[in-house]
Amino acid sequence: MTKAVFLDRDGVLNEVKTKRVRFVNRPLDLHLLPGSAEGLRILRTQGYALYLVTNQGGIGLGFMKETSLIEVHIRLLKLLQAEGAALDDIAYCPHRPKAGCACRKPKPGMLLRLAEKHGIDLASSWTIGDMETDVAAGAAAGTRTIRIGKAGEETKADALAPSLLEAARQIAAAEKDGEADQETEGGQEEEEAGERDDGGS
Repeated sequence: MTKAVFLDRDGVLNEVKTKRVRFVNRPLDLHLLPGSAEGLRILRTQGYALYLVTNQGGIGLGFMKETSLIEVHIRLLKLLQAEGAALDDIAYCPHRPKAGCACRKPKPGMLLRLAEKHGIDLASSWTIGDMETDVAAGAAAGTRTIRIGKAGEETKADALAPSLLEAARQIAAAEKDGEADQETEGGQEEEEAGERDDGGS
């Protein structure tokens, strides 16, 4: 099975509530955050599939049309492609916040649907978001979690990072540590096997 990183959009990949954009309701509102494309490239080198999971309640509330959201995501993919990065699939919840649907985060519906569609090993996967709703969705789906935020912020996530780039570096470091642990365990097993062979000769 494939391991994956599930990514929130606003505040993780692109700007939101900044001086030049408040909410992303049209393609020209979308501006990549510094280092976000590099973060995706790092995750890709670690063998992760990359999926966008985003709540878009503005559709259900009538603030934007679904066609506009698709245009926003086309711009997102083009901007990422220009920096050598890509996403493997996009899932979004168009329902209004209190619709009671199974897909809107903090519920894990979008993640579970993508996992089933693409054969994802959730226990080997991560969820990255800037809200506790992202963290809750990732945890409910069985992934490890990283919250994008300032140092010292309270979170139920497994880790905290100031940006997607730093989150990607943390995941890469965890991968390296895991490989080192496996090598150590493998060496110990070989050593123990050698000792048993010596004792039986």
